[in-house]
Amino acid sequence: MIIFQPVFASHFTGIYDVNRNNILPNDNYTLVKEWADSIIKIGLKGVIFHNNFSEGTIQTYQNDNIEFVKVDYDERYSPNVFRYFVYYDYLLKHHHKITHLFITDIADVVVVNNPFNNTHFISNQHRLFCGDEPKPLDNEWMRAHCAHFRNKIADFVQFEDDFGHETLLNCGVVGGSIKVMKEFLEMLCELHLHYNQDNKSGFTGDMGAFNYLLRTQFNDRLVHGFPCTTVFKAYQIDRNDCWFRHK
Repeated sequence: MIIFQPVFASHFTGIYDVNRNNILPNDNYTLVKEWADSIIKIGLKGVIFHNNFSEGTIQTYQNDNIEFVKVDYDERYSPNVFRYFVYYDYLLKHHHKITHLFITDIADVVVVNNPFNNTHFISNQHRLFCGDEPKPLDNEWMRAHCAHFRNKIADFVQFEDDFGHETLLNCGVVGGSIKVMKEFLEMLCELHLHYNQDNKSGFTGDMGAFNYLLRTQFNDRLVHGFPCTTVFKAYQIDRNDCWFRHK
């Protein structure tokens, strides 16, 4: 049995994306090419979950480092939320072959260094690693983003009061051991299943659910920002001391 340490990402098209304010074209590999090329360059295993890449595109670009997995899209959720159900379903089927895992955005993230052989990562097997942003959780965008959950989750307002001064966590990069990641994905999918199916707001709820879960359930074993990611939206294209570059 082959044991591997993958990086998961997704590319769902033909659905209106509220974050991008458009519908992505179905078979445009250029949108994922930089991510895939960085996976290949580092020598990692990347898995792209998709709903509309053609067989021709898959045959052209699939190789030892890049695997395509086609799924049926569930329109109850936004692409940013649906991906977690896909990842968790995959882990339930293949977790015995996976020792560690990272999940990343695909259009604005590239791998800079292999996280899995980094001594800081190896020595913190019980921790969850993720990106963050140079702003507090309590900010205008997050207050609007979380309105749906505020009315659905009993202790959500208390969470905002308790952690509003803490750094805003970013769900564009998250990873750890398979044990931690299975726990994280199971809890996150349960949260979205019970509280986010009927979200009719202009916000997906992915950042709200992510911050709520990590701060309330993983805060004592959380590592965010450096060395996992560069500074979000700082466009530090020449920085090479982190594992992932996020914009």
